[in-house]
Amino acid sequence: MASQLQSQLQQLAGNESHALLRAINRGIEKESLRITPEGKLAQTPHPAGLGSALTHGSITTDYSEALLEFITPVSNGIEESLETLENIHSFAYREIGEEMLWAASMPCIMTGDEGIPVARYGSSNVARMKTVYRLGLGHRYGRLMQAIAGIHYNFSMPQAYWERAWQQAGSPGDLTDYISTRYLGLIRNFRRYSWLLIYLFGASPAVCASFLKGRDNPGLEPFDEQGRSLYLPHGTALRMGDLGYNSAAQKSLNVCYNDLDAYIETLRCAILRPHPDYHDIPRGQEGDYQQLSDSLLQIENEFYSPIRPKRITRSGETPLSALHRRGIEYVEVRCVDVSPFSPVGIDASQIRFLDTFLLFCLLEESAPCTDEEQASQAANLEAVVNRGRMPGLLLQTDAGEKPMTIWAGELLSQFEQVASLLDQANASTLYSASLKQQLAAVTDPELTPSARILREMREQDLPFFRLTMGYSEQWARQFRGRRLSPQLQAAMEAETERSNQARREIEQADDISFEQYLDRYFAQYRAL
Repeated sequence: MASQLQSQLQQLAGNESHALLRAINRGIEKESLRITPEGKLAQTPHPAGLGSALTHGSITTDYSEALLEFITPVSNGIEESLETLENIHSFAYREIGEEMLWAASMPCIMTGDEGIPVARYGSSNVARMKTVYRLGLGHRYGRLMQAIAGIHYNFSMPQAYWERAWQQAGSPGDLTDYISTRYLGLIRNFRRYSWLLIYLFGASPAVCASFLKGRDNPGLEPFDEQGRSLYLPHGTALRMGDLGYNSAAQKSLNVCYNDLDAYIETLRCAILRPHPDYHDIPRGQEGDYQQLSDSLLQIENEFYSPIRPKRITRSGETPLSALHRRGIEYVEVRCVDVSPFSPVGIDASQIRFLDTFLLFCLLEESAPCTDEEQASQAANLEAVVNRGRMPGLLLQTDAGEKPMTIWAGELLSQFEQVASLLDQANASTLYSASLKQQLAAVTDPELTPSARILREMREQDLPFFRLTMGYSEQWARQFRGRRLSPQLQAAMEAETERSNQARREIEQADDISFEQYLDRYFAQYRAL
């Protein structure tokens, strides 16, 4: 009897199915800190030439005023997405003056929380809500954590694929529910195997010592005698560990990905339930909000996860409400480090491997997840984050401990048919080539980005800051020398003006107080 993976692959054979695979939807969100020529965090406001961070279609800010986020539109083409990302970088460099974009996930020289300006979006209620949310994050987790950058990769199958798959499955129930169920299966498998992505793409094995000045050190070692850099000898992605997006309070959340309603309800309760750790965060006087609420989560975005189910929201709609009403539309992968070795932080080979990985997670059988398995997943992720390149590293499976390299090899072997199918659909060998590249990195850990960073630091006798500064300067020169066509330059300038006008219109349209706005917004959670 054929496995589910084999059965699903057979259903995707043939020219008609190949067209569906060529229509896979992708989007990239890439974060970058703005820095001074000296490598310090920029203290300047969001550059006027980049438009309004509230309403711009491709350029916004994340936590900090200095943390830019570049967003590509949904696209079926990998090269097209990367070219768009390059164009946004080129345009941004024309507007940020002598400043540069930091070429890594872990930050540049930092001077503590006080040196990190919180993002501002204008005077409207929605703008104020975004800023207050960020103030709350700073109080809860510290601003330094929020200065860490990453890449988010959005992935979805085309609607025509889902209609065909649903029919082939016997048209079970509602199509929207079927799609959500399948995406949840993808997410469960992703969480089972995401340690592999951390090993292969982790590019944050070290950090500038300034990042930990005045903070507890979670076991990092000095890289050099001067103590300019801190690292873990076999670490891969410190961003995904105790230094990054981890929260002791959130560890009490038992988020279930077996059922969409259960997922929504868990987060809804966390948003509506007060948490004693946050009760004493000052609200200030005369409405000077320092957080949106004292709940475990202010909003669902505060829940840190390496992957999220997503649905495009309508104006004023909460993400949970969108999921409840219309189901899962795509998944957002959030565990990819910014690579200093690529001008835009990610390359085509990585994307092809991500596509192969995610398609495997979708097609492979995905059993419901138990609490015990979730604990094992967390332990495996932590092990690879901190010790991923350690010889003989063991990970937890249902059948007991297994060497990471053996398990990785088994997974990559299963990926081969998926990569071959994607190659057939795209008349290429590039997917199989990306798979071979990652297999080589499993065989030889020195080929991983994390090992390369440490090797270059060691061979060039450079601290993490200085090595990354060199790459930042290199890519700055490249983008400053890269010309945009007059048409593209004009289009991006027009988007700047459109975004500013849209921000003004939103501000002028406000006709209720901020308190009333928040009450209406959070009423959506109470109504779910």
